[in-house]
Amino acid sequence: MFSTPRRPAYLLATAITVFTTLLPQASAADSLKDALIAAYKHSGLLQQQRALLRAADEDVAQSMAALKPVIAFSAAATGTNANALNSFDYSASGTLSAQITLYDNNRSRLGAEAAKEAVLAGREGLVLAEQQILFRAIDAYLNVRRQRQLVALRNNNLTLLNRELRAAQDRFDVGEVTRTDVALAEARMASARGDLASAQGALSRAMAEYANAVGRKPGDLQAVKPVPSPAKSIAAAVEFAQRNHPSAKRAQREVTVAELNVARAEAAMGSTVTLTGRIGVDDDFDTTETAQIELSQPIYQGGRLSSLVRQAQARRDASLANVHVASNDVRQSVENAFADLSIARAQIQSAERQVRAAQTAFNGVREEAKLGARTTLDVLDAEQELLNARTQRISALIDERRASYGVLVSMGLLTADYLKLGIQTYDPAGYYELVKDGPTKKSKQGQQLDRILKGLNK
Repeated sequence: MFSTPRRPAYLLATAITVFTTLLPQASAADSLKDALIAAYKHSGLLQQQRALLRAADEDVAQSMAALKPVIAFSAAATGTNANALNSFDYSASGTLSAQITLYDNNRSRLGAEAAKEAVLAGREGLVLAEQQILFRAIDAYLNVRRQRQLVALRNNNLTLLNRELRAAQDRFDVGEVTRTDVALAEARMASARGDLASAQGALSRAMAEYANAVGRKPGDLQAVKPVPSPAKSIAAAVEFAQRNHPSAKRAQREVTVAELNVARAEAAMGSTVTLTGRIGVDDDFDTTETAQIELSQPIYQGGRLSSLVRQAQARRDASLANVHVASNDVRQSVENAFADLSIARAQIQSAERQVRAAQTAFNGVREEAKLGARTTLDVLDAEQELLNARTQRISALIDERRASYGVLVSMGLLTADYLKLGIQTYDPAGYYELVKDGPTKKSKQGQQLDRILKGLNK
């Protein structure tokens, strides 16, 4: 007689899986805000971008040094063999010199301005990194919620299929159905086990990504509401983004840097006037004071200076083209974000209707099967339709939340300040203000800078 083997061990394992899925994971419940705060504090990418920005700040200090005097001290001691008796004469001297550039055709000033604009461009890059980090955390948070719900749904489906399998077996035992009905139920059970294993694997990957993005394993994650759109229309969002998105603003800053570098290359063809003063003292304490004004003018360097001008102009042209590219990319990003949000909302409505209809159909088919008007295959198909509808609803709801934050990303607004996370954020201007004038290590400002650097390295 054809029969189905009972699997008490498997049913116990399934019950344990369902129970542990519903238990809190790793820690107390986390909100999305908690996850974003943790991601902001944990991110190595943010630390990297901040360090690179501080390096760019030092370029300003170094370029400003060209506008200041250079003071140096040198000392020498000399021994001379005076005669064949190996008698040595000794002498010593010291020199203090100071040099300042009086005129260099504005080359140094232009270099300082270019360095300052590069810093402003770097700050926009820091905002881009912040957006990337926060959106990755949002994506990871929502994906864990999605996969946990799908695992729970697959577990429920497995429980239901197991009940249908027992019903088919009981009906077969009394001769109401054939072996085919039992085999169909077993096949669906086997498929459901595979689907559950796949869902559990996807959940494990989602949790690993969460730990990487946020810095800790996910606990119970609270539900997320879609964030309201900051713009009344797509056109308004595009206009705002093209003026305020960090990628667009960085591209514009890079054009300014490139234009200043063209002017610097042209200025290098001009004259330079330097003033040098020296005070020397010998071992008899006799002093010598000299002052010198020097005028230099390049005449021929094998075409190198002209080539540098043309190279700077080509890079400026590339930067101008990049502004156009960045503007178009921002427009497309905004339009795509709004399209994704609209699609997700339409899918939610469709999935809700599909779930209601599939639930009604499943209830009806199951009752008709009890009366012999429907086959086991009809019941299994109706159950599969209901499962698919519920799966689509879960994904649509998660996609809507993700797309709403995607709108903020496309507009350049996904920052800790805009989201009001309530944490102390990094102030890029603080370090810049300390170093822009090139403080020495022994100065009060230099000592303050040392304390800040020690704090950053902890």
